[in-house]
Amino acid sequence: MQVKTKQYIRRTHRYLGVFIGIQFLAWTIGGLYFSWSDMDEVHGDYEKAPPALLAPDNGYVFPAVALDSLRLADQLDSLADLRLISILGKPFWQIAFTTSGSPVKKYCLADANTGRGRPPLTQAEAIGVARYAYAGNGTVKEVHELTETGGHHEYREQPLPAVAVGFEDDRHTVVYVATELGTVQKFRNRPWRQFDLLWMLHTMDYTQRDNITNSVLRVFSILGLLTVCSGFLLYFTSQKKVPRTF
Repeated sequence: MQVKTKQYIRRTHRYLGVFIGIQFLAWTIGGLYFSWSDMDEVHGDYEKAPPALLAPDNGYVFPAVALDSLRLADQLDSLADLRLISILGKPFWQIAFTTSGSPVKKYCLADANTGRGRPPLTQAEAIGVARYAYAGNGTVKEVHELTETGGHHEYREQPLPAVAVGFEDDRHTVVYVATELGTVQKFRNRPWRQFDLLWMLHTMDYTQRDNITNSVLRVFSILGLLTVCSGFLLYFTSQKKVPRTF
């Protein structure tokens, strides 16, 4: 192979290595962190209290009572989900539905003993729900009401409005309670935030975090393949021929 061709391969390999070397490092560090992480700790499972159980003979009314009230208010078009939940020790029907002309799901709560609807949780009730769901030793440090979240918020793409209840513990745990659903949606802590940051760098999706088919990742994957191929080619072309001895 000609000297100029070898120099071209060497230069290409060097520039590609410098250009994507940082991303290679991010992929490697992220992969190591993911493989060595305890996912139960990342998800906050160790901080979650067992879900509340409801007595089978609690005088529940059929959910049709609550659904009829929604129909009378011309709100109910299609039923998306129906669950019996406990809010601070009391049973409620959690109803997810859509209205005519809108595919967006809406939520409401109805007393499971009377069928009457109730408003979304107050901040004080949301704090109580968060405390009940939290099994750690931390005390409530701060409370925030959320009506919108950005693409990088740790509660992104989750039901709103919500109340974020932060606890003072070594993991900096925050419990998110959706006020219209009456239930805890997410636990977020320091290990999860570290995981989320490394996951963003790993997928190279700097807007939504979870799109693994984005153009940036595809381009860098191709460049990474070219870097490896040029390295192999450089290795074989740099081999010196050893003269045969007879």
